Amino acid sequence: MNSGAPWPSPNSAQERVLGIQRKLHKWSTDDQDRRFTDLHNLVCDPATLMAAWLRVRANRGSRSAGVDGQTARYIEHVLGVERFLDALREELRSGSFRPLPVKERLIPKRGGANKFRRLGVPAVRDRVVQAALKLVLEPIFEADFQPCSYGFRPGRRAQDAIAEIHFLSTSPRSYEWIVEADIKACFEELSHSAILDRVRRRIRDKRVLALVKAFLKAGIMSEQGRLKGTVTGTPQGGILSPLMANVALNALDEHFVRAWEQTGGHHGRYARRRRGEANYRIVRYADDFVIAVAGERRHAEALIAETEQVLAPLGLALSQEKTSITQIDEGIEFLGWKIKRQPGRDGRPQIYTYPSKRSLQAVTGKVKQITRTGHNQTLDQLLHRLNPVLRGWCAYFHHGVSSRTFNYLRAYTWRRVIIWLRHKHHGRNWRWLRRRYLPGWWPTAETVCLYNPAGVKIVRYRYRGSRISTPWEQPAYEQLSFDLEHLEALIAR
Repeated sequence: MNSGAPWPSPNSAQERVLGIQRKLHKWSTDDQDRRFTDLHNLVCDPATLMAAWLRVRANRGSRSAGVDGQTARYIEHVLGVERFLDALREELRSGSFRPLPVKERLIPKRGGANKFRRLGVPAVRDRVVQAALKLVLEPIFEADFQPCSYGFRPGRRAQDAIAEIHFLSTSPRSYEWIVEADIKACFEELSHSAILDRVRRRIRDKRVLALVKAFLKAGIMSEQGRLKGTVTGTPQGGILSPLMANVALNALDEHFVRAWEQTGGHHGRYARRRRGEANYRIVRYADDFVIAVAGERRHAEALIAETEQVLAPLGLALSQEKTSITQIDEGIEFLGWKIKRQPGRDGRPQIYTYPSKRSLQAVTGKVKQITRTGHNQTLDQLLHRLNPVLRGWCAYFHHGVSSRTFNYLRAYTWRRVIIWLRHKHHGRNWRWLRRRYLPGWWPTAETVCLYNPAGVKIVRYRYRGSRISTPWEQPAYEQLSFDLEHLEALIAR
């Protein structure tokens, strides 16, 4: 497309990008050794940049400015989107594009004082380029990623990881020992050379490699205004960072998948157990992972040392504080869930998944924080703040055995709203409050009523295993249509 040509519409841009992604994913899947060249032109393609802009604009983070002080809203109303993308595309094509340092934000960690998670806020222009890179690179690397990885991957979610642990722990598989592992400062300590070496296995375009390296080396502008270089790591908050982390950590997945495949199938694994050897599987979500072990505790302890050996070339190490070995009867916490084996209604052992106490404390803490202040606002405004918190939390946990937890959250939230109303209308009696705000004993405002967690339907999550498809795999009906058209063309000849 010529530089003076009009920019594509959002719909046509997304359709073109989807077509490109499908081709890249198919080529990458069909040839596992293929190294891609000339990807830079796809990154600079107007459709790719437009689709990248739409993704950045749709994200809530677009309201946050980077070190240049520009937000997506500023670009829309002052610079103009097409003018902004024209300048960005010209920089990319000429090779003059240089990413700006990310703006540092320290977020308090759960679990103690003086512990912070470092987030990096890139400039909007850098986010658009990162999104364009991700649109091109992700379909290629998805063909290499293993089914045991679930974090920051299209079509996969935390519930899939929980469902796999549930599947492995359930009889007759009975993987009873769980290594709960956490990588220490993963996004801060990842080796740049390790990331780039694994990217080069698939990408041969030097301009794309230079862009990836430039983002890794962009630096961090601290909250005190000091510029710090980035020797290791990929800043959390960047659009490209989760993909780069998955590319590097795929080495860990590959190691355990090879070990699994070498067991020789069902009969081979059964023979290993009879010889006193262990079988084990890894389930990873970003930098959090567990290893389910069918064997004894000593086998699980040996796997910790083995895992550290795999992580060492990546510049990573396990966190000693968060790495432990647990028997499934004691229960483990993973991704906010509690997974535990205990007697069921029939007296037989069953695996139960339900919200952990820390997750419940987190949501009740948010409810308490919202209802402690703001007595000058209306009940409508309060409920519009509360309901998204409750709805999102219940949507995440409604696949577990969560009825009792939801009932507790309902009672807790009801009580907090009543306390808020008492403070707002100090001196009013209970009869007056009931008549004005509590028809049917449930807090109701003019346009909205309080979200009821106890009314959420519990639905068992279906374990999908390795059958999770990517967005770029051609649906069966489209493939059938293509086959019929091809057959008609052959008959016409």
